Amino acid sequence: MNNDMRSAQVTPPGLQIVAHNVRSILNVGAIFRTADAVGAGKVWLTGFTPGPDIHPERIAKTALGAELTVPWERVGRLEDCIRTLREQGIRAVALERCESATDYRSYHSDVPVAVVVGNEVDGLPVTSHNLFDAVIEIPMRGKKESLNVAIALGIAVYEITRAWK
Repeated sequence: MNNDMRSAQVTPPGLQIVAHNVRSILNVGAIFRTADAVGAGKVWLTGFTPGPDIHPERIAKTALGAELTVPWERVGRLEDCIRTLREQGIRAVALERCESATDYRSYHSDVPVAVVVGNEVDGLPVTSHNLFDAVIEIPMRGKKESLNVAIALGIAVYEITRAWK
């Protein structure tokens, strides 16, 4: 199977990714690589999330060129990014550990989705939860409360897009 055929089979309709206040450029690089792998249409960088425009050589360590193939845009405020997504008919889904979150395996959408991830330590601001159409979480069975942000994103976007194939 050639690359063109493989891409055509796995590109989901309208998946986008929002990284809000992600502090590590290496995590941002991994997010870009995941975005490329899953065929995401765009990566949005909000808050203080660093991007390819700030440290191109450092992001390349983990993005391995995905920062050059996945479209991206910087928007200062998360609220403005969500508003823009909604204007494009895209639902905003937060990946966040909280009381009201739904298990990521039971979330399904038949419309375009932007998966939003937050800071490695603090997650997404509690005050932002009302912005989202849904909040999903990955259940934790061990002693730690969360996964690395880029790894959690990969798990969630593959599950969300699994039903789209």
